[in-house]
Amino acid sequence: MNPTKHILVIRFSDIGDAAIAVPVLRCVLQQNKNIKITVATKAFLKPVFETVKGVDVVTAHIRGKHKGFKGLLKFYSEIKENNYTEIADLHGSLRSTVIKSLFKLKNVSSKTIDKGRTEKRNLVAGKEFKPLKTTIERYAAVFRALGCQVDLSKDIVPKNPDLPSKIYDLLGRDSKKWVGIAPFAFFDTKMYPIDLMEQVIEYLSKTNIFKIILFGGPKDESELERLSTAYPNTVFTFKKITFEEELQLIAHLDLMLSMDSGNGHLAAMYGVKVITIWGVTHPYAGFYPYKQPKEYALLSDKEKYPLIPTSIYGNKAPEDYKEVMRTILPQHIINKIEEVLKP
Repeated sequence: MNPTKHILVIRFSDIGDAAIAVPVLRCVLQQNKNIKITVATKAFLKPVFETVKGVDVVTAHIRGKHKGFKGLLKFYSEIKENNYTEIADLHGSLRSTVIKSLFKLKNVSSKTIDKGRTEKRNLVAGKEFKPLKTTIERYAAVFRALGCQVDLSKDIVPKNPDLPSKIYDLLGRDSKKWVGIAPFAFFDTKMYPIDLMEQVIEYLSKTNIFKIILFGGPKDESELERLSTAYPNTVFTFKKITFEEELQLIAHLDLMLSMDSGNGHLAAMYGVKVITIWGVTHPYAGFYPYKQPKEYALLSDKEKYPLIPTSIYGNKAPEDYKEVMRTILPQHIINKIEEVLKP
């Protein structure tokens, strides 16, 4: 039977935002009949959205041939005949607004995310320190506005994908628990001090109970190599496996330790246990990993640093707030990991 709705979902960036959207897309397809979903996103995020069975992806090269208004016109011309009936704008950006306006010429209706900018400004300003609507609920609200059923409590996480042999070649086939650690973040104020993280890695590696898998990107390569060389039972993935294989690996972790960053959301979308470390950002802003218990969040000392959160995304902080994460001791992290993974 042909779908009665073909929804174009717009979410161009970033990894964390894409991962947060995955359970919502799963629910839409699981809980509604005769719906097709196509996601418009950047090419590097395609593997994230393709973890959802039944989702198609169209890629926009917004730094290349689809840059600027003329580029978006080109992108529109490439996808306009795909018979979309509605648009779910999960980005709420200038680019997504242009695309929606173009599709309006074809009578394609749309709904757009409410980012809650006023509430977030009040949270950062210290006017209202309270939990805001989560990003995943904001995404779900867009689909509900399009008439879709979205009950996140009924989300069925699919069976983990099989791992390719090259991952076992990298990690081995022993019975150690696989602990992913993402030691880096885009902003320094969101990154746990590396000397303290190294203490966590050192302790875990020497127990001989855990296999420590370090995640990072190009700018982190030298530090990833140093840490993996310095400590037993520690490996890193960068350049050793593809992003698609990295996602498959993350699905098989026993636990992920990350900052308020994308790797935590990637693990959470698979139902993996995620412990998060928070600096000048705060879970109240709505970016807490999907379905993780509140006690899995390790927060910097707000009594000592009362202006937390100083920003929503971690890009702004007073100079004397640059060391807030040192109020979270390595032993606190170790204790939490052992508590979560106890037999």
